[in-house]
Amino acid sequence: MAGLEPGSTIQIHSYKHNGQLHRVWQNSLILKGNSNVVIVANDKTLVSESDGRTWITREPAICYFHSKYWFNIIGMIRNDGIYYYCNIGSPFVFEQDAIKYIDYDLDVKVYPDMTFTLLDEDEYEVHRKQMNYPEVLDRILKNNVDYLIQWVRQRKGPFAPDFVDQWYERYLTYR
Repeated sequence: MAGLEPGSTIQIHSYKHNGQLHRVWQNSLILKGNSNVVIVANDKTLVSESDGRTWITREPAICYFHSKYWFNIIGMIRNDGIYYYCNIGSPFVFEQDAIKYIDYDLDVKVYPDMTFTLLDEDEYEVHRKQMNYPEVLDRILKNNVDYLIQWVRQRKGPFAPDFVDQWYERYLTYR
């Protein structure tokens, strides 16, 4: 797909349901890109928050985006294993050299032993009411939490053994 060539860099933009820009990651390296799946890597990447704060990621990460599923998955490579941070959000779009999605607050943190925790349910409820999420959207998001958890339990996609390691090895070939 044009603009998603392996070896090129892009930004990642997350928005809120009301269209407000939420967070921007600079300089993620494309490892795979087509109309359905984008896999990028980054390490010590500058992140800008909507309130003006900035921070730098602490470890290498492999990020998985899909055009069909309402979640994206970040595999963070740490000394004691791979931790996953999964954002429940809209399927990605690619425009203006950026991967873009709407972040719907619900997150799933997955530990190296594949246990997991659902995070930010309170924040989701506040935003669901404030921004008037339609009932159909609420069902889609909750169904995708269940679907994501099935992926974790089945070791599917980015949770498969060696998925993150193999993509990280590819990332190292570009450095």
